[in-house]
Amino acid sequence: MKVIDSSKLLEMIDGGYRYLKANKNVVDALNVFPVPDGDTGTNMSLTMASAVKEVKSVETDDITDILTAYSRGALKGARGNSGVILSQIIKGLAVVLSDEKSITTKTFAKALGYSREVAYNAVTKPKEGTVLTVIRYMAEHAPSIASKNASFINFFEQLIKKGEEILQKTPDMLPVLKQAGVVDAGGKGLLCVFQGYYNVLAGVEIPEEMEASEENIVVPAAPLDAFGNDEHDLENIKYAYCTEYFVINLKKHVTEEDVEKLRDKLMAIGDCVIVIGDVSLIKVHVHTNQPNRALYHALQLGELDKVKIENMLEQHRALVKAKEESKKEIGLISICAGDGIASIFKDLMIDEVIEGGQTMNPSVEDILNAVEKINSDNIIILPNNKNIIMAAEKVKELTKKKVYVVPTTGVAQGIRAAFAFDANKSVDENVSEMIAVYEDLKCGEITNAVRNTTLDGFDIKEGDIIGLDGKTIIADSKSVEETTVAVIDKLVDEWSEVITIYYGEGVSKEETEKLVSKLKEKYEDFDIVSYYGGQPHYYYLVSVE
Repeated sequence: MKVIDSSKLLEMIDGGYRYLKANKNVVDALNVFPVPDGDTGTNMSLTMASAVKEVKSVETDDITDILTAYSRGALKGARGNSGVILSQIIKGLAVVLSDEKSITTKTFAKALGYSREVAYNAVTKPKEGTVLTVIRYMAEHAPSIASKNASFINFFEQLIKKGEEILQKTPDMLPVLKQAGVVDAGGKGLLCVFQGYYNVLAGVEIPEEMEASEENIVVPAAPLDAFGNDEHDLENIKYAYCTEYFVINLKKHVTEEDVEKLRDKLMAIGDCVIVIGDVSLIKVHVHTNQPNRALYHALQLGELDKVKIENMLEQHRALVKAKEESKKEIGLISICAGDGIASIFKDLMIDEVIEGGQTMNPSVEDILNAVEKINSDNIIILPNNKNIIMAAEKVKELTKKKVYVVPTTGVAQGIRAAFAFDANKSVDENVSEMIAVYEDLKCGEITNAVRNTTLDGFDIKEGDIIGLDGKTIIADSKSVEETTVAVIDKLVDEWSEVITIYYGEGVSKEETEKLVSKLKEKYEDFDIVSYYGGQPHYYYLVSVE
């Protein structure tokens, strides 16, 4: 195969997704840190799922339309840093290949070069030993491979081989990978996509693997509501009057054919026509500028009952007026996991709280939907997780609103930033103050180790209770309380005055009260408070200020 047509391109896109999904657990397992947040495979497969979904909505067989949908779908569904970078690689492919008359190995090699450029530009501080290195190395070798291989099967075979070569070297570029004894997860995920492309072209079967975590990518078709709310149509009104009625006591001469003729007559004077029923009872719905004719046609068949005619133009005017009156100067979005944490943010007047965190990063589209939902032109986002910041930044490309990302990397930072918000100040002043206010905040996390490893000077065993300061392990023991106290001891300094604890799913209120009592004995002059967070995976989130 020397040229890829639209039909084969569709198969390749689907194959790339299916192969990545089948290997999702393999990619997730390449977890650098011994904490339960191995989600690279999940993020990348959900990103690809969104891309495939968008592609399947394309009604033409035009390659440009397919590639445009592939790129937009990947961006809308991008989750986590790995998903965002993958979406940019796909964007690079789409931009170049859309301009080519035919997709050959040489044009594909050219597109890979641009993919590398776009992916690197998406990262503020590119780091080698990651998926960026893998795409760069593949892009650099692609032209020479293409010059010797017009066949796509041979081209992809050698291209993947080059990718595997550099993937095996990623531990030598990032010491943290070498310590954990793994290769880069994002790079592995990217190669899975290309392996899926190859398998489709070579006729190699792609294994099927159903994953419970994938269920949320399936969007079930909404049930048809014949007389549903017409509010969503008010923006583009062609026919002003929403007309509904029943036809009852139909005349004896009326037949099923007459019912069909009524439908045809209504379609000639309007749209959104629904005619349900038979010669015993008919229910009608139509948008028209001639409601009198809609009623007249029905009267030829029988009597009218429950007639309702609504002026949708006036409804629209009222909605616009109400929306303008309730418009806010600044809207706030926070991303977090745990019902208790979510309640705290809501109490701080956050407009939209998106569920997400370590093991399930929200997609760009999830964040975009929240942005569009808020009745404000200025939106401030608190990601509260390092792996969500890039996705939040990408929302700026998809909305006309002005989006500002306060780069909080933890829940405690997000709460402190939310406290600092002042509705009487400008958005620029708020962003500056919200960023500055948490700079001196020291945070820790207590969780369990999910693998054996040696890291940060600790010989960690699976099941140990470990404490982290960011991504650095600072405590390790067999006890949740012991590790928590050790973490706080390391965070406290001579200027500290307040200790805040958020307890999660794995501990009870009574256990937390016992811990607080112990801390009050140790730190007599401190203000020590605890709140229910309900966060998964982390026993405690702590902050010291």
